[in-house]
Amino acid sequence: MFGSTFIPFIVILFILLANMIKIVNQYERIVIFTLGKFTGVKGPGLIIIIPLIQKIRKVDIRTLTMDIPPQDIISKDNVTLKVNGVAYFRVEAPAKAIIEVEDYLMATGQIAQTTLRSVIGQFELDEILSQRDTINHKLQSIIDDQTEPWGIKVSAVEVKAIDLPIEMQRAMAKQAQAEREKRAKVISAEGELVASEKLAKAAAILDQNKNAIILRYLDTMKEISSGEGRSTTFFPLPIDFLNTVKDNLK
Repeated sequence: MFGSTFIPFIVILFILLANMIKIVNQYERIVIFTLGKFTGVKGPGLIIIIPLIQKIRKVDIRTLTMDIPPQDIISKDNVTLKVNGVAYFRVEAPAKAIIEVEDYLMATGQIAQTTLRSVIGQFELDEILSQRDTINHKLQSIIDDQTEPWGIKVSAVEVKAIDLPIEMQRAMAKQAQAEREKRAKVISAEGELVASEKLAKAAAILDQNKNAIILRYLDTMKEISSGEGRSTTFFPLPIDFLNTVKDNLK
């Protein structure tokens, strides 16, 4: 009879102890409010609080990854784009993250979306495609400044994908093809120029050495007559002999 009387008290005591003892992980902090007033940040480890008088809010202080949904954006040169991204941030001041803003995760996400639209809209299409690093740095700087009063540190913001209209993709593909053909023609012309210069130098050298001309002539005849299935036979004659015959015919 005596033991059964204290059972409710034991249960209540057990519940109170369970609510008093909190275990905080290494990557967490708890913000404590006593009678509604902020009284400190504690953790990690074993934390004891006063039930009914003190309330706590847990905050994850690890670096968090947030996807920025695709945003419809008009670039500076009036091209409609769909751009998405990703932001990396962490809570540096847990008390500010709880006290200064209602939901720091949602607020950071909204700031990231509006900043993405604003910054991308300041660049032309070619700049957006070629200056990713500049845009990423500007996004990180602006979002970090806006979330700093909430105790949030934005470490990086990256533009993930840029979707262009089909017509613009086709136009860019044609432009890229034209650029490739232009480079090919330039390279071919440069090769022809180098080859002509080399030929001119070779001709000048051969013109100064008649024996070299004869050797080159014989080597060319050898190349023409050699090879499988060829039946052509050449009989090389000395140049002087040909000149003598020519003089006699006159």
